[in-house]
Amino acid sequence: MAALSIPIILLPADVIKAEGELSSAVARLLAVSEAYPELKANQDFLALQEELTSTENRVAFARQFYNDNVTKLNTRIQTFPTVVIAAMFGFKEEPFFETPSEEKNAPTVQF
Repeated sequence: MAALSIPIILLPADVIKAEGELSSAVARLLAVSEAYPELKANQDFLALQEELTSTENRVAFARQFYNDNVTKLNTRIQTFPTVVIAAMFGFKEEPFFETPSEEKNAPTVQF
């Protein structure tokens, strides 16, 4: 018997919240690593830091891609003749994926 799979639909607000939680968790991890010099020298931890940096870069790229597409969508549903069709089918403006100001600055880490 095959298992039923239910697609998970994430709203943009949920994704934005999850990304903020991920960013704060990474910042806390880097802050904790400052207190343990032997952890900073560990090769596995250095590899983890590199992977986290790579992940943050991919998230930033995805955020920019999303915001570019939201800009296009919001512009299209406000211009004639698509404004008429958008109103008929209930299309509405989507929010931008904005980073809170405290997360825009990378944490300072000294090795």
